[in-house]
Amino acid sequence: MSKLKIALQKSGRLSEDSFRLLKECGVKFQNGSGQLIATSTNFPLEILLLRDDDIPPYVEQSVADIGIVGENMVLESQKRVVISKKLGFSKCRLSLAVPKKEAYQGLESLKNKKVATSFPHILSTYFKAKNIPVNIETISGSVEIAPGIGLADAIGDIVSTGSTLFSNGLKEVEKVMDSQAVLIKAPQLNKTKQIFLEQLLFRIRAVQKAKASKYILLNAPNSRLEEIIKILPGMKSPTILPLATSGWSSLHSVIAEDTFWEKIDALKMAQAEGILIVPIEKMIL
Repeated sequence: MSKLKIALQKSGRLSEDSFRLLKECGVKFQNGSGQLIATSTNFPLEILLLRDDDIPPYVEQSVADIGIVGENMVLESQKRVVISKKLGFSKCRLSLAVPKKEAYQGLESLKNKKVATSFPHILSTYFKAKNIPVNIETISGSVEIAPGIGLADAIGDIVSTGSTLFSNGLKEVEKVMDSQAVLIKAPQLNKTKQIFLEQLLFRIRAVQKAKASKYILLNAPNSRLEEIIKILPGMKSPTILPLATSGWSSLHSVIAEDTFWEKIDALKMAQAEGILIVPIEKMIL
């Protein structure tokens, strides 16, 4: 039977997040310690565990049909792959940093300076667009130590919290780009594998929608129902059930996580009581 081959990073935070997503999508798999190939037991999916910088070329060459990798790696690789879905996890940024003691006064202060990075294509494009000539020093690891050993005047590296920069005597001065995990696919998939991909994307969308939403139950006087319905539109409209207490109803709906507290304040003003918030595991629209 034909299987969809997915390339995942073999270790690190992105690997953990990617496997967590597959589990949340109901994909079960088995792999032993040290194995670089795993097969799903309940979905036509085969997992290849690779270095992150190997994923875009493997997908471009259709060795893997799809892959999960950082958006920054896709851009840096310049490979012909298609971003099918932004996944919303493993978020970070590619930033410029200089020694903390330096009096940074904008990009002009880096003119004709050496900038060390593992992302020479992205940084070269960035500085060219800004019309700032710099000398890019390409190194594969430990970018943070470059200024300290005299290899470069500044660095361009991936930043999550900034703690690594701080511990190496650096300060973040410019953001080059935001990045997150993305699902990429080969330029061409046969019909069967495209169907499998659509099934997987459907599950991913259901998981993402659930994470961005909360299920809410509340009690309210019937005289305030119209006002409360405007606050809680739900996916179509709230579910309304009469309570044993005359003149009162129970409303069930869904609210977005990012507007949660604003909605709660508005509901309390509209005399809603007994508000219960429940996490949603999956949401099928």
